[in-house]
Amino acid sequence: MKNKIAVFGCGWLGLPLATTLQKQGYKINGSTTTKDKLSLLEQQSINSFLVDLNDNDFTTQLDAFLSNVDVLIINIPPRMKTGDASSYLTKMKLVHKHSKLANVKKVIFVSSTSVYGDLNGEITEKTTPKPLTSAAKQLVAIEQLFLNDTGLKTAIIRFGGLIGNGRHPIFHLAKKDEVNNGNYPINLIDITDCISIIGLIIEKNYWNEIFNAVYPYYPSKEEYYTQIANTKGLKPPVFTHNKSNSGKKVISYNLISVKFYNFVTSI
Repeated sequence: MKNKIAVFGCGWLGLPLATTLQKQGYKINGSTTTKDKLSLLEQQSINSFLVDLNDNDFTTQLDAFLSNVDVLIINIPPRMKTGDASSYLTKMKLVHKHSKLANVKKVIFVSSTSVYGDLNGEITEKTTPKPLTSAAKQLVAIEQLFLNDTGLKTAIIRFGGLIGNGRHPIFHLAKKDEVNNGNYPINLIDITDCISIIGLIIEKNYWNEIFNAVYPYYPSKEEYYTQIANTKGLKPPVFTHNKSNSGKKVISYNLISVKFYNFVTSI
């Protein structure tokens, strides 16, 4: 019998992830913050739970969500729709605590390449993070919280910019008159690969590791987004260049060179 998996956060990535895992034979608990979405999850044969970090009693909801769960996938970004975003770390400490109380053994934490801040050059999993924003600093702290817990098997995935299913940065950038750092390389990943990588970690038991997850194609922002804008019939923005910094190129070293993962969808 396959494990029961809890997908904490069934949004743009979490919902198709949950449905994919369910079709693969896993029993799935899925969380949402909106009552209207509960029936949508149930229609996909996903056990639905209303868990909102902004509720004062969210741990009561969380305990039911985590009951008899083997693998917890935390897919909740620091930018919560409401409430104080700076409380994200505090909320995640409670998630960690209640995961232990529920006897959860394995955790996948969805993080971001934003933890590398404005570092320059090639970045691998061995590169020490240099977070600049409050959100990125909290992500690093949560990564360490789970990785340092020897009672848990943890995998950290640092995704690049997320695209797919109608989502793409060009729709935002095309509305701007000017975009900085046009000479910086892109660091993007399609949702198909996000789901595939998470499934791979669970299937192959790749625990207690950190994974950068960025499609291995690094044209400059100006080259790439100009091409994408033209393809989509949008007006490309004007790009300025940073003369003192060439930007960071995030390498998925662990996935490609160690695990021999082949990316599924180009960007």
